[in-house]
Amino acid sequence: MAQQEPGHPELPISGADSAPEPNVDLPSSNGTDSYDASDIDVLEGIEAVRRRPGMYIGSTGQAGLHHLVYEIVDNSVDEAMAGHATRIEVALQPEGWVQVRDDGRGIPTDQHAKTGKSALETVLTVLHAGGKFGGGGYKVSGGLHGVGASVVNALSSQLQVEVRRGGYSHTQSYVRGVPTGSVERSRLDPAASPSTGTMVRWVADDQVIDQLEYDFDTLAQRFREVAYLNKGLWICFRDERNTAADAQRTDTEPRDEKNFYFEGGIQSYVRFLNRDREVLQPLPFHLDHEIGVNGAAVVVEVAIQYNADFQDSVYAFANTINTHEGGSHLTGFRSALTRAVNDFARRNKQLGDKDPNITGEDTREGLTAVVSVKLSEPQFEGQTKTKLGNPEIKGIVESATAEALAEYLDGQPREGRRIVEKCLTTARAREAARKARAIVQRKGALEGASLPGKLADCSERDPSLSEIFIVEGPSAGGSAKEGRDRRTQAILPLRGKVLNVERARLDKLLGHEAFRTLITALGTGIGEDFDLSKLRYHKVVIMTDADSDGAHIRTLLLTFFFRHMRELIEDRKLYIAQPPLYRVKVGKQAEWLYSDADLEAFMDKQNEGQKKVAVQRFKGLGEMNADQLWETTMDPQVRLLWSVDIADEHAADDLFVKLMGDDPAKRRHFIEQHADLARIDV
Repeated sequence: MAQQEPGHPELPISGADSAPEPNVDLPSSNGTDSYDASDIDVLEGIEAVRRRPGMYIGSTGQAGLHHLVYEIVDNSVDEAMAGHATRIEVALQPEGWVQVRDDGRGIPTDQHAKTGKSALETVLTVLHAGGKFGGGGYKVSGGLHGVGASVVNALSSQLQVEVRRGGYSHTQSYVRGVPTGSVERSRLDPAASPSTGTMVRWVADDQVIDQLEYDFDTLAQRFREVAYLNKGLWICFRDERNTAADAQRTDTEPRDEKNFYFEGGIQSYVRFLNRDREVLQPLPFHLDHEIGVNGAAVVVEVAIQYNADFQDSVYAFANTINTHEGGSHLTGFRSALTRAVNDFARRNKQLGDKDPNITGEDTREGLTAVVSVKLSEPQFEGQTKTKLGNPEIKGIVESATAEALAEYLDGQPREGRRIVEKCLTTARAREAARKARAIVQRKGALEGASLPGKLADCSERDPSLSEIFIVEGPSAGGSAKEGRDRRTQAILPLRGKVLNVERARLDKLLGHEAFRTLITALGTGIGEDFDLSKLRYHKVVIMTDADSDGAHIRTLLLTFFFRHMRELIEDRKLYIAQPPLYRVKVGKQAEWLYSDADLEAFMDKQNEGQKKVAVQRFKGLGEMNADQLWETTMDPQVRLLWSVDIADEHAADDLFVKLMGDDPAKRRHFIEQHADLARIDV
């Protein structure tokens, strides 16, 4: 969830003074003052992909590395959605190899009329070539707007492909997207399994990809989603990589293996998401609807189950692609849900004729839902497909969901009344929260005078150059205020016990002084008024003690940011400071150490018979002098900051529910499972 910020100077963001003045002739790249067609680079195919990989896979870091895997797996999933594949095997192999095999029809291998090459080579070397554009190969495809096998090939130092079809095995190899030879054909062993399908195996190219370490859990989460969204599809995911710990192994079993297969589809998915929550419905509502639109089929599938929590967990997919930013299908679903709940509430007299409607926000508290659409021509916004743009899908999803949900609520009146009552309770709490927010906003209306008295602000007014340290207690706050760089660093000490927001609605949160102060200091507002563009500091740093109490406060603050300011995390604005745990001194030489492991390694290096080692342990930031706190934890030249990120949204949500929720039994079970990882302060 956190990534380390290296201990090096942070360069300020430069202004616009380096931009050329308008109408100034600049020298061209060929050394003359002319600017003509010879100065225009035309990049085609593999060259374009290798020159600008981020345009095709989003980034050259781990997310882009994983995106290569998703693209190849999505091709296999398309075969499953078309009814031609039932099993996909994915393996992380030694020396950076990844292998994906399916039992589908296999990529065609006959000669392509336009390219004059094998269709297999065409798919792997020509951008936008595939069976998803002409309308004959696939009715529904997750990879239609994806980067495809050709881009994976272009960004791989080596790639091997095998196609099994018609009783033959067709193989070809590539180096950085260029075939090393023609497609070779050999008769397939009749006992070979599967007898049809495609296998793609590749090594990501370290010349263009910065991060080459695959995260098993992140990939597993994606494959779990895909299996839920395609009931009856079996996905086997294995980790076969060699590590130093595996060097002595003589067996060939994978270090880890997960198999995903769900007959219940997204209904099972919702039950999985709610497994640690108190639910209001014994079984989720489920809709599976197909409608013809302009001669093509659109499939709408929705599963809903409410729980007693205060957060919502709604996931939207288009052709099995997780559309994190939503889109027309999610908009249609939300409209249908709001309409169906209000209509049921009025039919059952839970809302009077003069009562205002329950708002969409009120219907989403405690909601767990999965919305999945499958369509032939998805219009994704952005290359990495995070938002669905098809305008006609909104009405299709809204109509189908509203009708089916109305029938469900009328047929399950007890559950329906419980849902409405929860929504009405939420509405009352929302009104209380609105009044509390108004107080916070009124305090923030006057520049300067509105800032909390406990805040020691910085003089810099450019948010991109400003950072705020959230510290526990007046003692640590005093050291931080004295030791900071007053130009760019603001200090906000928190006093008293921090509220666990996992167990509190927004109105209760806003009644808590520490969070009111924090919200005012950040300037973003909260809830429906949250606006990230108003953030006053582009580095928000949690700086707590290195002991267990500090870890608890840090967890409470992380819960707050995850539940109520998640955009701040997603925009990489939240950090965790890493204060040292020890100061060791040998003679006149002193050194700061950040963990027990660091201390152990340091002591192993010393010849204690010659020099005495003085060890000082710091349990709290308040024990440090101001200059020590600056030197170790706040100085951008040497400090360690951890950037908070959400690598796995489901896992993060599940962890907060277990650790911070109302069920002590689940918390105890988690602690017992992970007790060996705990660091105990004695």
